[in-house]
Parts: sequence; structure tokens; C-alpha cells
Amino acid sequence: MLGLKLPTDPRWVNIVEKNIDDILTDHAFCEQKAAATAISLIVSFPEYTELVQEMVALTREEMGHFKMVHDRIIARGKTLGRDRKDKYVVDLLKFFPKGGSRTTQLVHRLLYAALIEARSCERFRLLSEELADKELAEFYRKLMVSEAGHYTMFLNFARQYGDRDEVDQKWQDLLEYEATLMKNLGATGNVHG
Repeated sequence: MLGLKLPTDPRWVNIVEKNIDDILTDHAFCEQKAAATAISLIVSFPEYTELVQEMVALTREEMGHFKMVHDRIIARGKTLGRDRKDKYVVDLLKFFPKGGSRTTQLVHRLLYAALIEARSCERFRLLSEELADKELAEFYRKLMVSEAGHYTMFLNFARQYGDRDEVDQKWQDLLEYEATLMKNLGATGNVHG
């Protein structure tokens, strides 16, 4: 369903389990960044009323997810750590050239968001299936379903606002590029790393 060209090695969960606190902190910041992306799309493209409405709802949902992750951090007797650069996202955002029409810029941003959500969904599925902590595994199962919905929403908006054939080709090209990035990632306990 997700179309990812290179699945995450299931042994990634072993890395995560060695320091659950790191993945929870990284995950919390991923939720914040997802909310910020939704707000940024509202600010940048206010004339797309349907998109704005969905991004308002997404902002609320992502901040709700942030709170749920933050609550888990507190329940573990920890505090939210510092945010770290997400090499995956930094490198992913280099794929499409800068500039172009507003529609092109919007489509590119929507495709990036769709792919980030798809990879998060795939990683959360692994956590839901492989974590020894069953409560945390169930938590990630629920979030996996949510991420799948976000992925399809962003991809559908890209197809709605851009030329369908062109968008689908860009999507396939982006998926191929992302697979090359993933070959060098998976050795850290980050959501995307």
C-alpha cells in the first residue's frame, strides 16, 4: 500500500529497544514538525480552502499525538530531550529543485509530506509488531493507522492540485530517491534514521 521501494530492516527495532527514550523524544519532535508543516501549508497556500481545512484538523491531531508521546516520556520519569536534525528529512528535501510555479511548489511539498508520513507509518508498523513492551506496541499500532491516513491525504491532494500523470511520475521518482537514502539509514533509534 505505501509503495516504499526499500523496506526498513526489522532489526531496526532492536536498536530502538536499547533506548526507548531516544525514539520517544525523536517521535515527539516528529509530531511537532508535522504540525508545523500543516501550519506552513496554511500560511503558504491560503487560497486552497479544502487543503486549509484539512491542515487545521491535522495540526490539532499532530499536537494531540505530541501530547500523547510527551505524556509517555513523563510517565517513564524522563523529560523531553533536545531536538536533533533529522538527516532523512534534510536529505529528502534536496530532491526537487527549488522554485517553479506555486502549484509546482505545492505539489512538491505535498509529495514530501506524503513520503515522510508513509515512512513513519511503516516504522510504526514495525514497532507495533516487534516491540517487547506490548503497551507501547499497541500505542504505535494506533498511530500507524493515523499515519496511513495522512500519507493518503497528502498524496491525494498532490494529485488533485497537479497534473495526475506528472504527479504520479514525480511520486515514483521520489520513492526511488528515498530508497537510496534508506540504504544509509537504519542504524539509529530515530523514527526516520
